[in-house]
Amino acid sequence: MSLMEIKELLSENTGTLLAIVAIAMTLIEVTPIKVNPWSAFGRWIGRIFNGDVLKKLDTLEKGQHETRKRLDEHIRVDDERDANLHRQRILRFNADLMKGDDCYTHEYFVDVLHDIDEYEDFCESHPGYKNNRAVMAIANIKRVYEQHEKDEDFLI
Repeated sequence: MSLMEIKELLSENTGTLLAIVAIAMTLIEVTPIKVNPWSAFGRWIGRIFNGDVLKKLDTLEKGQHETRKRLDEHIRVDDERDANLHRQRILRFNADLMKGDDCYTHEYFVDVLHDIDEYEDFCESHPGYKNNRAVMAIANIKRVYEQHEKDEDFLI
C-alpha cells in the first residue's frame, strides 16, 4: 500500500476514524494529574509558621548523624580493645604453658578456650583487624588441652 492510497483511505473514512478514537478514549482511562491548590497553600502557610522549627529539626538531625558516627567509632575501638584483651590472655596463658607451668584446672582451660573462640570469631567477622598474631599460641593451647583430656590429668 502506497502513501497515496493510505491518505485516500483516511480521507474517505474520517468519520469512522474519529468514532474509533472517541470510543477508545472512553475505554482507556488515563490517570489525571491531581493539583490541589489548597494543599499547596497549606504547605506554604506551614513553612511560614514552622520555619524556625524546621531549621532546628535539620540542626538536630545533623547533630544526631554526627553523634551516630562518633558512637560507631567508639564501638569499633571498644570491640578491637576487647579482641586485644582476649589475645593478651591467650598469649600470657601460652607463655605460662611454655615455661612448664601446665598445671591448670579444666575450668581455666575452658575459660581460655572461650577467649580463643571470641578472638577467632572477632578476627573472622572483622577482616580489617590485624590478626594471626596468636596462631601458634592457640595451636599449642589446644594441643596441651587435648593431651590433658586424653591423659585425664587436669588439676582438680
